[in-house]
Amino acid sequence: MRIDNTAAIVTGGASGLGAATAAALAKQGARVFVLDLAAGSADGEDITYLTTDITDGAAVEAAVATAASCGAPLRTVVNCAGIAPSMRILGKKGVHDLALYAKVVQVNLIGTFNVLALAAEAIARTEADEHGQRGVVVNTASIAAYEGQVGQAAYASSKGGIVGLTLPAARDLAQYGIRVCTIAPGIVETPMLATVSDEFRAGLAASVPFPQRLARPEEYARLALAIIEHDYLNGETIRMDGALRMAPR
Repeated sequence: MRIDNTAAIVTGGASGLGAATAAALAKQGARVFVLDLAAGSADGEDITYLTTDITDGAAVEAAVATAASCGAPLRTVVNCAGIAPSMRILGKKGVHDLALYAKVVQVNLIGTFNVLALAAEAIARTEADEHGQRGVVVNTASIAAYEGQVGQAAYASSKGGIVGLTLPAARDLAQYGIRVCTIAPGIVETPMLATVSDEFRAGLAASVPFPQRLARPEEYARLALAIIEHDYLNGETIRMDGALRMAPR
């Protein structure tokens, strides 16, 4: 599927994976709409920031309508927004906070589904290309969906839900010419890691078989673009982790 002269939505695009993906899409000629609670800098690219809570149906519906009415067909959605708090099911301070568990699932899984569903509705109204394609949705899971560590019960649950969503979503939307894939990144050098020490980061990098370093947001963006442009990728979750399999802690 072509990217140039189309519209794209990127959630969580003010920083990290989303920012790299928004920039990459804009560089390829897409009109990009970033849905995020935080402000971002477009750096001269064709990127519009829409302050949006992805768990709010009405807010997402309005943002999707803005993207769909920009004059270019809405073809792409990349869901990067998410949170990753840590808490053990039973720890020194007691049982896992239920409200925190619900919030992680609400943002990471339900928020992703909310954007996917509402954007798919708009994409389905566009004219298909010569191959019957209308669009593609790329969601973001994590290798924690498969090897969640100590303290990641909520996060792993939410990301496992995204993996489980991928195939039925692809099957549901196939009749409209919309593909759905998921990327499951390993340890990526994002703002989430900015607060940890260089020594800790080096230890994380050393756990990756090869290449023995942290992944870069730009590598996620390149994979997302490859999925968008590869018409036969559908219903699949792709690990991007340097062959890393997470230990319990």
